Amino acid sequence: MGVIGVSTPVREPRRVARACRRLVDGARRFGARVADFARQPVASFLRRVEELPFDYPPSVIIAVDAALLLVAVGSAIQRHNYFPSALPILAVLLTSAFGPMYAFLGAMPRPATLGLFAMAAEALFLVQPVSPDLAPFVLVAAAGEVSAIAGLRVSVPIAAAMMLELVLFDMYGNLSQGLPSYLVSIAFGWMAGVLLQYQRRFLYQERGYQDIRATQAADEERRRIAREVHDVIAHSLSVTLLHLTAARHALQTDREVDEAVESLTEAEQLGRQAMADIRRTVGLLDARPSKHAPEPGVEDIASLVGDFAKAGLQVRYVCAKDLRAVSPAVGLALYRIGQESLANVVKHAPGAAAFVQVAVDASSAILTVDNTVPGGLPAQRGAGMGVSGMVQRAELLGGRMVAGPFDGGWSVRVAIPLAPTRAGFACAPGNWMPHGGPAIREA
Repeated sequence: MGVIGVSTPVREPRRVARACRRLVDGARRFGARVADFARQPVASFLRRVEELPFDYPPSVIIAVDAALLLVAVGSAIQRHNYFPSALPILAVLLTSAFGPMYAFLGAMPRPATLGLFAMAAEALFLVQPVSPDLAPFVLVAAAGEVSAIAGLRVSVPIAAAMMLELVLFDMYGNLSQGLPSYLVSIAFGWMAGVLLQYQRRFLYQERGYQDIRATQAADEERRRIAREVHDVIAHSLSVTLLHLTAARHALQTDREVDEAVESLTEAEQLGRQAMADIRRTVGLLDARPSKHAPEPGVEDIASLVGDFAKAGLQVRYVCAKDLRAVSPAVGLALYRIGQESLANVVKHAPGAAAFVQVAVDASSAILTVDNTVPGGLPAQRGAGMGVSGMVQRAELLGGRMVAGPFDGGWSVRVAIPLAPTRAGFACAPGNWMPHGGPAIREA
């Protein structure tokens, strides 16, 4: 008992001190807001509006509040015969109280409080009836404002209470003719606020979808650039290794210095070309117009095969006579797939002979890369992204690619439609790989 008797008087001064501190802090904030408004009234007002948590553009908030204030002032002017009565002036102050309270005191406007203030102002107006009367439109504007910032659980009861208020005043004869139109107007005002709120939600949802689509596009672009870099580097290293192997063989076996120098020169030129290709590929990240050479197409597969042949790969090339139907996108995909396939031959089957064929029919362009496998199929599979990248290239253009053992060797076959399509290429795997399903080998 003694402890309680001593501690109770101690806690009371602490509560008083905390209350005093809050009061002093509030007074300081009020003084700072008033001083800020006195220095820059327009900028300070717009800044306060932007700080509201309702997430509407300042122009919308200002327009709605101005409409509410304009209707209230018009209703007060209609009651000039009742002056010097203070009721209309008090009603106008109630409808416009939230602006100064928030601007100078920091009191956040609440939807329910806004509705109650509007109903109180309406009651003050209708105590002094006039005909015709603008006062019911105060409730129309307030119903729209409440429904635009509050949920249905709050806005529906408030709108119903506003309608009930008009019905009661009409029963006592304080409302001029037009009750049904006033009630419908309140319903339309409430509906306008709800539609505005849903429009804002749909806008945010669409922005979220746009962010998702932008992220997906960025991811796809990164994968595309990764495929380009992988293909360029794999091709360059494969052909360079062939040249270096030929140079080493010429020096160790035949002591042919000229042949070795020629191979090293070819390797050097290829390295420079690879650097240019890498610069062009990395340049895809730049938003400015590219100054580099155009991307390779189906016509460049011949020079690609020639590079591998010069480096020492036994390769034969057969091409369709007319390649005009092949679009640049399809041509680039076929070129990169052929490039990766020949690089895989050098990597996985040294000493093999390869066969490359490009065919064009009425609906698709078909690339075939076959190679022998000296000593049988390799036992180990790579862990790279070569085959998966080739499959993605084909599928992005609506095509299809298979790779696997075929006729004692290895075969990569891809068909891409000449016309853009989202559907996969309609070709049964058995027509491509008659010896069973393809066994995919990663590069």
